[in-house]
Amino acid sequence: MTGAGFDATGYLKNAVANPVKGPDGNMVYGWYVSFLENFALPNIELFNFIVPVGEFLVGLGLILGCLTTAAIFFGLLMNFSFFLAGTVSHNPTDIFFGFIILFAGYNAGRYGLDHWVIPYIRKTFFKKKAATK
Repeated sequence: MTGAGFDATGYLKNAVANPVKGPDGNMVYGWYVSFLENFALPNIELFNFIVPVGEFLVGLGLILGCLTTAAIFFGLLMNFSFFLAGTVSHNPTDIFFGFIILFAGYNAGRYGLDHWVIPYIRKTFFKKKAATK
């Protein structure tokens, strides 16, 4: 499904080999480096699948306005993962705009597919059970 042969191995190995360090030279996010070493790299096939699929679904959700709040939450999660790995790039701007979209998530449903999807989900999965007498 990912097609282009996405492989995060090199990026993750580099993040482990060159962790974010503080002014004292010690690792700042040791727990994240441990996560990459002990979970992400041993399960690289899983990550090579979920990263591009997740990016596609986040983009699709934001473009269509469908499950906007969930899409931006997972988009922010991916951006923070780049931060924790030491990549800054344009991520601060993305995170800033992501929080704006996240906090405006209620209004985002006025114009996109959320206008129909969210009421359907509420009606179908969160309906209150009638009190029995």
